[in-house]
This record gives sequence, C-alpha cells and structure tokens, in this order.
Amino acid sequence: MGEEKKLKVTNKLAATVLSLSLLTVMAGAAVAPALGVIEQYFAGESKLLVQMIISIPAVFIVITNLIFPKLCKHLKSKTLVMAGLVLYTAGGCSAGLFNSIHAVLAARALVGVGVGIVMPLSTGLIAYYFPKEKQEKMMGLSSAMNQMGGVIATLLAGLLASVNWRASFLVYLMGLISIVLCAVFLPNHSMNVSEPHIEYAAGDSGKSGSRKEFAPYIAAMFFLMMTFFIYPANFAIETTAAGIIPQKFISVIMASMDLVAFFGGLAFYSIKKSMGHGTRLFAPVLFLAGYVLLMIPGGWAGTLAGSFFIGFANGLGIPFIISSASQKAGKAAATTVLPLISAALYLAQFLTPAILSGITAVLGPMGVAHIPYLMASATAVIFLGCSAFAVKDDAKAAGSAAAQAGRETKAA
Repeated sequence: MGEEKKLKVTNKLAATVLSLSLLTVMAGAAVAPALGVIEQYFAGESKLLVQMIISIPAVFIVITNLIFPKLCKHLKSKTLVMAGLVLYTAGGCSAGLFNSIHAVLAARALVGVGVGIVMPLSTGLIAYYFPKEKQEKMMGLSSAMNQMGGVIATLLAGLLASVNWRASFLVYLMGLISIVLCAVFLPNHSMNVSEPHIEYAAGDSGKSGSRKEFAPYIAAMFFLMMTFFIYPANFAIETTAAGIIPQKFISVIMASMDLVAFFGGLAFYSIKKSMGHGTRLFAPVLFLAGYVLLMIPGGWAGTLAGSFFIGFANGLGIPFIISSASQKAGKAAATTVLPLISAALYLAQFLTPAILSGITAVLGPMGVAHIPYLMASATAVIFLGCSAFAVKDDAKAAGSAAAQAGRETKAA
C-alpha cells in the first residue's frame, strides 16, 4: 500500500474510531434535560423509577463491561461495534415510544448494554490499530469527543424536550453516524492479540497483565469520575443556596464547563509531551483547586475559575489514565484493562449520589457546609495517590526494561 493511500486509510479509521467517543460518556445523562417533563407524564409512578431513566444505563454498562472480554473471544471488532451501536440507537430512540415506565426502563437497559460494548472499543481500537507515538494524541482527541458529544446531546435533548418528552430520545439517532462510518471503514479483526495485524497497525506485540497490575488505573478512574460527577450533581444546588449567581446563568456555566473539558482533551497531548510523568499531578491538583475555589466566597470570579479548573481536569484526566493503561497493556488493552476502567467510570457515576447522600446524612446535622465539595476535595487527593502510584510503577518498569536492554546490548 502506498504512503498516500495508507494515510487516507488511517485517517478514515481515526475518524471512525473517534465517532464512537461522541456517544459514550453521557449516554445515560443525555436525556437529563427532559427528566422534568418525563416526570410530569409519569406523575403516578414512583419518583425513583423516573430517576432510574438516567441511572439504569450505568448498571448495565458495568455488567456488560465485565463480560466484554468473553465477547471478544467469540466476536470480531466490527461485529461487536455494530451490535453495540444498534442496541444504543434502537434502545435509545425506542424509549420514547412507550407509555409504560417499565418498558422505558427496559429500553434504557438496552442503551446500557450497547454502551458497555462500544465504550471499551472506543479506546481499545486506538491501542490496537495505532502506533504508540500516535496513541496519546488519539486518546486526547477521544476525550475531547466525549465532552463534545455530551454538549451536543444535552443541547439537542433540551430542544427536543421543548417539543415533546418522547422527541428527546431521538438524540440517540447520533448513533447512525457511527453505524455508517463503522460499516464502511472499520476492519473486522479479532481483538485477540495473537492475530496478525494489518499493515497500518502498530508493530509492537500485545502484552497482558493481571488485574492487580491494572488496579491503580482502575481506582484512578473511579475516583476521577467520583470527583468530577459531584459537580454536575450538586453545582446548581450549592450555587443557588449561595445566592451569588442568578439562576439563569447556572446552566450556562455548567455547559461552558463541558466545553472547557473538550479543550482539556485537546490539550492533553501537548501537556503530556511537555510535562511527561508530571502530567499525573495536573488533573488531581486542578480538581482540588477547583473545589476549594467553589467553597470559598469568591463570587463570580471564584465560581467561574473553579468550574474552569474542574472541567479542564476532567478533560485532561480521562485520556491520561486510559493512555497510560493502554500502553501498559499493549494491544491487549481492549480485552484486559479498558473494560475494567470503563466499568469503574460508570460505577462511580452510579454510586456517587448514594455515597454523598450517606455522608450528608452524617455530617449535615453537625452544620458542616459545602459537604459535596469537601467530599470531592477528599476524592481528588485519593485520585492523586492512585495516579502517582500507577505512573511510578510504570516508570520503574520502564527503567528496568531499559537497563535490561542495555545489559543485553553490552553483552552482545
């Protein structure tokens, strides 16, 4: 294959893989702007059931992530992706057809299964098909697409909800873009690393690792998402209670934070290139600084700066964890560490409200202020420890490998 033709194939493959990232992180919360209208329609149903429209996809994402490696043993990449995308699109759109809350929840469960398949592949295919020198840039772009997908889905769902609550579920038609791209451009290779790779794949062989080796990355993703998810779940409540920012500007600030996260993903490659292993400190410190600024009476400036730091940390932290773990796992990433990292991400989204509710029940009567932000500050510190441990372990392993290579060269 000529260089020009090979570049075109690689670019088309890159666009195809990145299109998957538009659909994943905000899969459950995409219709959140319509939840109020949906609750009015199902006024006779339990409020918990209505809230599960947002949360139930996360449960099925986690379950599917845990069985994903077994799926990879029997199905090839394109088959898996297309199955996941069909479940995502059909399950997402069909939820608006039903008059029963239980049928709606069943359709939402299908969305969770679809994302549980697509999410590990959205990053795993990067580790599988692209050389190491391109992976970090692609991971940053993937994170940026995650955030942009959230912005687009939230805005579209809000507009569609103003027409009808059923129409809000049409936001999942975004999946058709990826279906077309994957049908045309995505190769159908086995994700098992023993299969020979096409010529534009990376030349390094796959590596496997135990869950113990990947534990720091899995824990880092869990605490990163817990730290971040406290913001969208509590910012409006905390800011309204403070009475500094008018209500009409709160949603604008939150949407702007998503855009900042988009730029954080775009900046990841440049920051990692300039700071190296020091990048591990960047996201946790920004999270911590952001929540401290939100806790102190800083008015508009403190609120905006805090939101900016939190958004940028989220956009930067996700690709850092995924790229570091992917490089450690090699081409086996999609069947080893990435499903577990994906499960940790969505498990954190699901558990954070319950954990925060329990902590609030204990500390609330004591008169402790800004409990959500205090909890986020604590999880940011834990996230810092997990990130530092993972990178330190990798640096030590890399040093040992380099020393061994030096000894072998000298002996030769």
